[in-house]
Order: sequence, then C-alpha cells, then structure tokens
Amino acid sequence: MIVKRDCIYTPKGKNRPLHIYLPDDYLSGMDRYPVLYFFDGHNLFSDDDATYGKCWGLKTFLDKWDRKLILVGIECGHEGDERLSEYMPYRPLLTTRFAMYFPMGSKTMDWIVHEVKPMIDRDYRTLPDREFTGIGGSSMGGLMAIYAGVHYNHVFSKAACVSSAVGFCMRPLLKDLRQSTIRPDSRFYLSWGTKEAFGIKDPTKDDRSSKTYKWNKQVRDVLEAKGARVTMYCQVGGAHCEADWEKQNPIYMDDLWK
Repeated sequence: MIVKRDCIYTPKGKNRPLHIYLPDDYLSGMDRYPVLYFFDGHNLFSDDDATYGKCWGLKTFLDKWDRKLILVGIECGHEGDERLSEYMPYRPLLTTRFAMYFPMGSKTMDWIVHEVKPMIDRDYRTLPDREFTGIGGSSMGGLMAIYAGVHYNHVFSKAACVSSAVGFCMRPLLKDLRQSTIRPDSRFYLSWGTKEAFGIKDPTKDDRSSKTYKWNKQVRDVLEAKGARVTMYCQVGGAHCEADWEKQNPIYMDDLWK
C-alpha cells in the first residue's frame, strides 16, 4: 500500500510530498516495522509519478520480498535546480559545474531527522531505534545517503548509496569522513554502473580502473578503517537511470537488512 501525504520542507516553507510504502498487512495487524528513508521519493513506486516515466519498481519488489518494512520516499524540489542545492551537503569546488549552487544538504538532513522521522514514528507503527532505521538514494541522493550515514550515524545504521555523485566534492567528503565517528555495526552499500563510470576502459567488463571506481574505493577504505561494513558493487552495463537501479533492489536490500 502506498500512502501519499504532504510535508512542509521548513528551510524553504515549501511542500515536499512523502510517498510511503506500508506492508499489505499493515492495517490488519499490530506489528511494528523497520523504516528505510529514501530520497527522490516520487521515483520509487510508480511510473506515473517518476520524473522520466520509469520508477525503481520498489512496491513490486517489497510486496514479494521476504522482509517487511516501511519505506518513506521523500520528494525533492522540482523548481529549477532546487534538487541540486537541497541534496548538496558540501560546498563544491569552484572548478566544477556545481560551483553556482548553494549547499543546503545539511539543512535537508536536519529537517529529515528532526521533523520527518519524528512524524513518521508518531503516525505509523515503526521500530524507531537506530538498528531498524536506514537511508538511501541515488546520484545526489546517494551522496546524501553517505552524508546521512556518517553525520547522523546515531540515527541511521544502514545506507544505500547508489550511483552517488561524489566526484565534485571528494576533497571535503573524505576530510569529513576521516573526522567523523562511525559505529562499527554500520553498513554502507556503494554502487555504480559501468556505463556511467568516468574514464572507464571497457563498460562491458567489471570496473576496477575508472575514476568512479576509485572514488567509491576511497570512501570505502575510510569507512572500513573506522570499522563499518561496506559493500562495493559494480553493475556491469549499468547506466545512470531508474531502470538499472531497479535491478539492484534485491542486492542492496539483502545486503543492508539481512
């Protein structure tokens, strides 16, 4: 069952609708469920809502998956380049094409942690503790998932970071990771597709040479040095799109929750 409800993004006073998946037996029982928060919520469940007409197929997957959880998809801003700003936790290097955007990622995460999550825990039968709370996203949402899993490690024990847009902010990201405290039971899933990898030699083979691979490896190495469990997954033939991210649903969900 998908529930849609309005939610005001207080840093701007604008609506950022929530797309909430509830297990099919939610209304007939009294069980409590783990919660996975996810960026770009409009792209998760329905092709009709998805920006490019193709969603992640997460309702179909979760209806058949052998674990039950609540998934809260948080819609981004759609006016101009709002999404880039709201999903940007670090000030970009002046030499990148992102230099014109003001980073509001920290405000977005404060809003999710201090307003959205308490509302979800109040209105739905959740298991609110850190052990049962995860976060995920792709592209800029993947970067935000890394940021959330590090800066709010006391809230999120799991992070699905799919095709994360880290190349433009590697310097501040790595500095941040090295200075952060991360609990050793934390789990991170880092992935990329060969068709989106920068500087790849052959997109038909497993990638261990591109800049994208090296960026993800640097993130993994720092997280593992702090005791976190990290999975790196290269999707051979994978592009930067919902159709290919959908294929990863069973991989990152099993990796983080089983």
